[in-house]
Amino acid sequence: MQLSQTLRGVPRVGAALVAMATELNLELAAGLGFPSLPQAGPNDLLVAIAADDEPALTAALAALEGSLREAPPARDSGTAEAPPRSVGSAVRRSGADLVLVSTPGRYAVLDALDALDAGASVLLFSDNIPVEQEIRLKDAAAARGLLVMGPDCGTAVVGGVGLGFANVVRAGPVGLVAASGTGAQQVMCLLDAAGVGISHCLGVGGRDLSSAVAGRSTLAALDALDADGGTELIVVVSKPPAPEVAARIEERAAALRTPVCFALLGTGRPDLTAAVERVLGTLGRPVPQPWPAWHPSPAPAPRGGSLRGLFAGGTLRDEAALIAGGADGSFIDFGTDELTRGRPHPMIDGTLRLAALAAAAADPACGAVLLDVVLGHAADPDPAAAVGPAIAAAGAVPVVVSLTGTAGDPQGLHRQAEALRDAGATVFLSNAEAARFAAGLVKP
Repeated sequence: MQLSQTLRGVPRVGAALVAMATELNLELAAGLGFPSLPQAGPNDLLVAIAADDEPALTAALAALEGSLREAPPARDSGTAEAPPRSVGSAVRRSGADLVLVSTPGRYAVLDALDALDAGASVLLFSDNIPVEQEIRLKDAAAARGLLVMGPDCGTAVVGGVGLGFANVVRAGPVGLVAASGTGAQQVMCLLDAAGVGISHCLGVGGRDLSSAVAGRSTLAALDALDADGGTELIVVVSKPPAPEVAARIEERAAALRTPVCFALLGTGRPDLTAAVERVLGTLGRPVPQPWPAWHPSPAPAPRGGSLRGLFAGGTLRDEAALIAGGADGSFIDFGTDELTRGRPHPMIDGTLRLAALAAAAADPACGAVLLDVVLGHAADPDPAAAVGPAIAAAGAVPVVVSLTGTAGDPQGLHRQAEALRDAGATVFLSNAEAARFAAGLVKP
């Protein structure tokens, strides 16, 4: 996905796709205007580039070759043993206790079951998995004393190692159980800004606290962190949960030895920033006054109209919609299953969102635009370079940015914030503060 994005950044390259030639990716290529390739199969690598001229095509191919050459060489095990042919055989041979599965949804369930049967817990990054299959996987894990993180688990930190979309956070006493990817990232980044580190972040998938899934992985993750000697405080993070499931989780939490704080979004509940401030109070740590923000000059003035929320993170979208509920507007999550089927996540490729930003800026009824930019490993290596020109082109329409990241992230938190501010955006580390500021711009 990132390689496709890199090729699209080559001058005079209109479209590019580098992917395995699965049926879904062939459909995506056809949608981009490339000819059909009936001879290609899922074991083939598809490279499709549309360029304006021969020099642009040559430059794109050179960039492709250079990127592929940067890949680390295969590790030599020192034996002539054939490589494993399945997930389960790889687990049994290596002794691994955690497997990250990121295969298309139709294959991911079988890969995850294979890992569980071999005795490993699973981080299931894959999405588009039916809820009944999710329940089957989590019940299989419980029967084996294992954990399934996901499906659609975009973020985790296990033993200091970030998995999926992960920010660079310091080690510390707080363990997270997260039915939310960007929500977990927001909480970890705010804690990092306050000087507090993370022991583990166990993602459980965005549906885990739904009535259907009933908190199966959340309960298992709570028990795992309660047994972890390096975790002194547990924080449960979730987009709005089913009330009866939230009550069940709170009941289990009250029985643990480790204290538990909650950051559960919903009407009448604290926002994520307020929840982090409660965590800091529990730890006896000071709250940053104020939370980091970067303001352009001149500052945008209130102008009325509707608020357009254009988000890459579902939980950040939900939080902003709750906070700005009194404002006229609409809030879109470009990371939903429907909008990521066959295309990269908007944290990697923001093409759809940039088009929506341009459309909002051209709409006389739009009073302000609110969007999130999420840093960290696996995300766009320089999101400000892509979003900045679109913000500048918005003209009189104010743009507010919720920037989730840490000083250790490879993109550089302060560099990104300053570039977005210089493009004209008002930038906040707190998504809640960004939402309140944006809502204030459109109030009559």
